[in-house]
Amino acid sequence: MAIASSTPKRHRKRLRSRIIISFALFGTALTALFAGAAIFLRGYLEENLIDDTLARELDAYASAWYAARDGNAPFLFAFSKITGRAVGPNRFANQSFERQRLANGVHRVTEPAADGSVTYKLAVRKDANVWFFLEYDITEEERGRRLLIGALVTTVTVFSILALLVGFWSSSRVMAPVAELARRLEGISRRGRHEPLAPHFADDEVGQLASALDDYAGQLTALVERDREFNSDVSHELRTPLAVIQTTTELVMGSPELTPKLRERLQRIERASKQSTELISALLLLSRSERQGPQDGDEIDVAKVTAEVVESQRMQIGGKPVVLILAVEAHPQVAAPEAVISVVLNNLIGNAVKYTKEGEVRVVVEQHGVVVEDTGPGIRAGEAEQLFERHVRGSSAGSSNGAGLGLAIVRRLCALYGWSAELEPRPEGGARASLWFS
Repeated sequence: MAIASSTPKRHRKRLRSRIIISFALFGTALTALFAGAAIFLRGYLEENLIDDTLARELDAYASAWYAARDGNAPFLFAFSKITGRAVGPNRFANQSFERQRLANGVHRVTEPAADGSVTYKLAVRKDANVWFFLEYDITEEERGRRLLIGALVTTVTVFSILALLVGFWSSSRVMAPVAELARRLEGISRRGRHEPLAPHFADDEVGQLASALDDYAGQLTALVERDREFNSDVSHELRTPLAVIQTTTELVMGSPELTPKLRERLQRIERASKQSTELISALLLLSRSERQGPQDGDEIDVAKVTAEVVESQRMQIGGKPVVLILAVEAHPQVAAPEAVISVVLNNLIGNAVKYTKEGEVRVVVEQHGVVVEDTGPGIRAGEAEQLFERHVRGSSAGSSNGAGLGLAIVRRLCALYGWSAELEPRPEGGARASLWFS
């Protein structure tokens, strides 16, 4: 069975990208959260520990100073970076403005120094006659904190890159069986026959999907086979009485006693049976999605088939004031069954004859196709493409007979053979139908 191949479609690897992005975001978020928690806990614990220690040492310093009562403030040597100072009332004004307005407690103070700036914790206790200050230099701790933040930022960056690499690796491992399943399905689509998928995959979720696809493909194959057999049987059964009609009609037309009117009616019967046979052949090809060439192997003269179709359509004009004109400008050759070409042209020319009440229908055979122009009611520009769909009829069709299947059959036959059919309104009125073979 030949299957019309479609243009390959490039799919974006969205699922793999999601896996990679998820790993990268998870690794970055987790590392950043850990780094932020480390910085917060270090700062929080350090601040509380220093503040509590300075507050206790300040109280001990003040108690020792009051106990001495000699005016000389004892220095604390518990920490090498801690210095204490007691200021009497006569020196309150000598203190900096910032220290004068500081309340009791522990404060962070940054002051300029020769090599930059100095940051320290300042514990303040202001009694009525004495101010006590306890200073703890935290410049090194601040520098250590900045170094820690820089190290953690570097760590977060490194772990983010590692998470991205792990995401690439994991996505390749995770998506490998899915990609393999897609590759095998594409191969089956190209070859046009199903091969079991489940034996090529492990007993996991992908294997379960492959098994389900095998079951579904088996059901579809059985359905297609039944449909093909039914179409073949129906085609055979319909062709037999049509062949009898054609043979009998030919025999009767050979009688010399026929009147011209009766001979004309027999010719109509002969053409109708031939059109029915061609339509059955074309529909059978569509049902099988089978693209065949001419039976004798030679290419078909489109101009010859067009002339036959035009002659058969003259009978449909009846008493309408319509002129059917055929203009042959070229003789294109097409490798397709005559029945297929005839069915397509019968629909295009037949629609023009059917909906044209007066004027003319002009059929032009060009180098690469056939153009049919009429002076009928025409079509709207927006509905041209919709008319090729099943059961869709134009707004100008009125209450005329028809199921809206003719142009749908034309579009499917064109798709099967790589042709194109177009329908458009004419600026001067009416419609233009075009059939292009290349």
